[in-house]
Amino acid sequence: MTFRWRKPRIRTALLAANLSLLLLPLIGVWFLRLYESALVRQTEAELIAQAATIGAAYKTEWLRAAVAQPREGGGVFDNLPRVSVLESPAEGYWRPRFAVLDLASDPVLPVPPPADPSTVPADPAAVTAGERMQPVLPDVQRITLAGLRLLDARGIVVATSGGDRGMSLSNQFEVTEALAGRPVSSLRARVRQGNEPVSLTSISRGSQVRVFLALPVIEHGWLLGAVLLSRTPVSIEQALYGKRWHLTGLALVLLTAGAGMALFTGYTVSRPIRTVTEQAKAVAAGERVIMPRTRRSAIREADELWMSITSMAGILEQRADFIRAFAAEVSHEFKTPLAAIRGAVEIIRDHADIMTPDERDHFLANIGADVERLDRLVRQLLNLARAEAPKPVVLEDLDMEKVVRAAAAPFQAAGLTVHIDPSPERVMTRIAPEALDAALSNLLDNIRQHAGEGAHGRISWSVEGAAHQIRLQVSDNGRGVSAGNADRVFDRFFTTARSTGGTGLGLSIVQSQLEAYGATIRLIPNQPGTSFLITLPLAT
Repeated sequence: MTFRWRKPRIRTALLAANLSLLLLPLIGVWFLRLYESALVRQTEAELIAQAATIGAAYKTEWLRAAVAQPREGGGVFDNLPRVSVLESPAEGYWRPRFAVLDLASDPVLPVPPPADPSTVPADPAAVTAGERMQPVLPDVQRITLAGLRLLDARGIVVATSGGDRGMSLSNQFEVTEALAGRPVSSLRARVRQGNEPVSLTSISRGSQVRVFLALPVIEHGWLLGAVLLSRTPVSIEQALYGKRWHLTGLALVLLTAGAGMALFTGYTVSRPIRTVTEQAKAVAAGERVIMPRTRRSAIREADELWMSITSMAGILEQRADFIRAFAAEVSHEFKTPLAAIRGAVEIIRDHADIMTPDERDHFLANIGADVERLDRLVRQLLNLARAEAPKPVVLEDLDMEKVVRAAAAPFQAAGLTVHIDPSPERVMTRIAPEALDAALSNLLDNIRQHAGEGAHGRISWSVEGAAHQIRLQVSDNGRGVSAGNADRVFDRFFTTARSTGGTGLGLSIVQSQLEAYGATIRLIPNQPGTSFLITLPLAT
C-alpha cells in the first residue's frame, strides 16, 4: 500500500502558523530562563574552583602554623571537631564537586544575617594562617569580584576581603553546613546599596540574586575551618547585552527567514488563487478562454478551486456552444415556414387582382399550414423548456399497470391498437406521475403518426431485482428506424416526418422529463419496427 501525502487545508496552515507564533514567546521565555540558570551555574563553578584553591592554601598555612605553635595537649589537632566525610568508593582519590544550582527549582533565600561578635577567641593556628592569607584575598577579589572569608572551626572570620574579621558567622546557614563537614551552595536575595548605579556593562550589579558557596577545610577527618565565598552572577540582560551583535545578526537571519516564508506562502498559495481568480473573471465576462494548468499549490483548497473553476468553465463553454447551436437550429426551423408565408403574402399582394378564387384559397391554405407548423414548434419548445427546467421533486409510488392502461386508453379510443402485457406480479415504481404519463403519451403518439398504416403498439414491463429497476418496453411493428438515424433520434429538431408536421422535439422532451426523475430511455437497435426501453426506479 503506497502512502499518499494529503495537502493541508488553509485552516490547518493558518492554525500551524498561529500556534508557532504562540509558542515562540514561550520558547523564548523558557530559553532565557534556562540561560539564566546556566549563568548561575557558571558562577557557582567558578566559586568552586576558587574555594578549592583558597581552601588548599589555607589548609597548608594552618598546618604550618599548628606545627610551629604546639597545643596544650601536644597534638596538632587537639580540641578540633571531627566530621564524617562522605566518600564514594568509585571516586577513589578524586573528590569532584559540580555546580548544581537551578533557578527553576532551588529557593532564593533571604539576605544573610549580619555577623555576630565572637564570644570566644579564634583558633590560634587559624588566626596565624588567616594573617598570612589576608594580603592575598583583596587581590583575588579585585580579579574575581567575589567576597571571600576564611573561618576557623567555630565559624569565626580569620581572613576576609571585607571588614568583618574577628566576627562570628556561625548563624549563617551555609557556614553551619560547612562546619558540619557538608559543602553547600545556595542562592540569596541581593539588596542594592542606596543609589547604587546599574549599568548593562556592570558585571556584578545587575542581578537580583547572589550565589553563596561554603566549603569545609578537612584534614584526616579533622575540621580545620571553612571557606565562604559569594558573588553576584551575570544577569540575563547583561549577558544579552554582551551578545548584542550576535543577537542582532540572529534577528536579521530570522527576519530574512520570515520574509522567505511569506514569499513562499504567497508563491504557493496566493499566486495560484490569484491566477484562478483572473480566469474566473474572464469566464464571468463571457470570454472564451483556455484554462491552462495553474501552478500546483501547497494548499489543497487552491487545487480544488482550480479544478472547480475549470469544470465550471467547461460546463459554461458547453452550454454556450449548445445555445449557439440551438439558436441556429431554431432559426432554421422558423426560417422555412416564415419564408413560405412571406412569399405567399407577396404573391397575393402583387397579383390579387388577377388571381382566381382557387389560387387565392391555395395560397391562404399554405399560409395557414405554415402558421400551424410555427404554432406546433412554439408549443414543443415550451414543453422542452419545461422539461429541462429545474423543478421540485415530487415522487409518488405508482402502480405500473394502472398508469400504462390510463395512458393507452385515449389512443385505443382513437383507433390505435395497443397490446398491454402486464407483469405477473404487481409492480410499483417511484416517479412523478406526469413524467411517466407524458413519456408514454409521446411514444404512443409517435406510433400513431409515424409507424405507418395498420401498425399497432405493445407495452410490457418486468422487474430487474438486482438493480432495483423496472424495464418498461414500448414497441411497434411499423417501419422502424434506419441504422443511419438510430443515433440521432433523441437530437433536437431531428425528424424524418417534417412534411407531415413533425418537429423533431418529441423524443428530446421525453428524454429530458425522464432524466429529471432518475429514469432513462434508449432505442433498442436491430428490432422489428421501433422499440424503446425505459428504465424506472423500483418503489421500495
